[in-house]
Amino acid sequence: MVTAIRKGSLDIDWTFLAFSLDQVHVAEGEPAVWERPAAERGTGVLALEWGVAVRDTMPERFFDAHDALFAVRHDHGKRLHEEVNLREAIAAIGLDADAVAAEVATGRPLATVAAEHDAAVRDHAVFGVPTFIEGDEAVFIRFMDRNHVPDLERALELLSWTNFNEFKRTRLPR
Repeated sequence: MVTAIRKGSLDIDWTFLAFSLDQVHVAEGEPAVWERPAAERGTGVLALEWGVAVRDTMPERFFDAHDALFAVRHDHGKRLHEEVNLREAIAAIGLDADAVAAEVATGRPLATVAAEHDAAVRDHAVFGVPTFIEGDEAVFIRFMDRNHVPDLERALELLSWTNFNEFKRTRLPR
């Protein structure tokens, strides 16, 4: 999505919302991850807080931060709940990690993560990422390859096709 936006290949008004996979796995009756002490929130909540902190205070740098924070786990295999890894990623793109940490410490990003996650589940039955929402339609899509804009364009063309519910390969052709 970031690649498509940067290339200007899609004429779409994008909004990136926080969604916690850690919260999805909380057992019924247990406290939400954002109601727990920081050390007990799961593996991805802290990274979401850092992403929201940048998105909401330095929106012009959000895509850089989004890519850098995504890479912590998916390219470098580091832990998202270890602040040192998030600091390194943010500093590597030229942002002030202390400023981002200070914003996270206010609690505003955590409250935003909770509100956006809860709204996505309540309003659109979101269960995973990435989920694309247009109007009342929400579709979870798992791509085989990252940064392949034609795949995204093709998938978005199908978003309004409401008779198409699920398409999942039984084996991956790799």
